[in-house]
Amino acid sequence: MSDDGVGQDGAEAVRAAWGRIDRWLREWAPGSYARLAPPAGPEAIAAAEAALRLRFPAELRASLGCHDGAGGEGVLPVKPPLSAAGIVRYWTRWMELTEEEREFGDPEEEGEPSWHPRWIPWAESDGDAQIVDGREGPGFGRLGMKYHDEEGSFGDEAPSLASYLTEVAEVLEGGGSVGGRVPYVAVSGVVWWAEKPAARPER
Repeated sequence: MSDDGVGQDGAEAVRAAWGRIDRWLREWAPGSYARLAPPAGPEAIAAAEAALRLRFPAELRASLGCHDGAGGEGVLPVKPPLSAAGIVRYWTRWMELTEEEREFGDPEEEGEPSWHPRWIPWAESDGDAQIVDGREGPGFGRLGMKYHDEEGSFGDEAPSLASYLTEVAEVLEGGGSVGGRVPYVAVSGVVWWAEKPAARPER
């Protein structure tokens, strides 16, 4: 997919969302802000694209151009973002694990395979990753999950990277939750995302 106007609009939304997230973290959670890496240079992004043999969606390139990953948990509600080099390491690991089987899924069948070479790991911890769908088609650029012992999965309304980061920014600034996770800031200055408590039944 080429970087048409839609892709560039998404890239601008990613940069705007990261700007809002950065400002909030600097003021309210400096410990989390310190975990964010500086921007990835164009050479690092190009090297990662070459290793995966595909061009990243514009939104992913924009995110890496804001922060080349993060040093651990305590920034985003699902998984900490990977560096460009971390994307290559995770992708390569799964390509090696599926070397013998090469079960990348049949587009005629329902469900997702255990791995696909056009899935781009964007954020990861403990072997489980948020993935960006790099396959051409209506699902291009959507966010899904790849748990280490399960097939990949995309929800019925899987968000784009831009919409996910925008939602994070809105919740940090105005309250609420992201996927049922509510942010709170520990005394260490690190923001953590806890499961939203279930509502008590009315008596």
